Amino acid sequence: MLHPLIANPSATRHILKKFKLRAVKGLGQNFLIDAEVVRRIVEAAEICAGDEVLEIGAGIGTLTQGLLEAGAKVTAIEVDKKLPAVLKETLAGYENFKLVEGDVLKINLAELMPRRFKVAANLPYYITTQILLTLLEKNLPATKIVTMVQREVAERMTASPGSKIYGALSVAVQFRSEARIAFDVPPESFLPSPEVTSSVVVCDVRKPPFEVDEEFFTKVVRTAFAQRRKTLANSLAATFERGKVLSALENSGIDGARRAETLSLAEFAKLSEVLK
Repeated sequence: MLHPLIANPSATRHILKKFKLRAVKGLGQNFLIDAEVVRRIVEAAEICAGDEVLEIGAGIGTLTQGLLEAGAKVTAIEVDKKLPAVLKETLAGYENFKLVEGDVLKINLAELMPRRFKVAANLPYYITTQILLTLLEKNLPATKIVTMVQREVAERMTASPGSKIYGALSVAVQFRSEARIAFDVPPESFLPSPEVTSSVVVCDVRKPPFEVDEEFFTKVVRTAFAQRRKTLANSLAATFERGKVLSALENSGIDGARRAETLSLAEFAKLSEVLK
């Protein structure tokens, strides 16, 4: 390795002390201090030499170092203006590293990553869903998205129809990828320790299994789940003309008295096309 391992408590504390850093709660910062977790994330992403990887939130370079050591070409986005100076030192000498300062939600990712790439990220809990939907709905050339998220979010991402936690996020993720929870990460793997367990989710990106107007499909799904306790007919009628909703449900063979969480991807696809 070009540098000592960052992913351990003593190295992390040394870096934080040297640069007078503290985890910024508003940015959802918790620094990873477990080398085994880094290794398993790199393994889950199936990193090969030469792979283009987008990392969201490089922090002090903990996961970045693992990706670089595996031979990846890493483009990292970091919003905390104090961290580029840290990364310049912790990752000095790695020629396959590029840092982009800014907010991932405001950056043109298609322009930044024009070729096939993978995503590896420890996502801030407060904007996890927004980032995931941006990665999945922008039709980027991403092939695999490996993210560390709050366990609760991981369960929603992979939930099945009929489950109480199956929702708009479940449909969005599963419509565009094959998603699975790879492993859990306990609070003590971070500094400071969060109050919740995290999970690493692997999304193998693929084309949607059904041909639909994706923008309209997304609108139908989000409207259907906007008021979960209401029947599908009543939820959709809040946005679309009731007569058209009832007609579309009948022509789709879907009982309007059902609730959104009972519909499969195929049923949502059929309903959106008929309603459109």
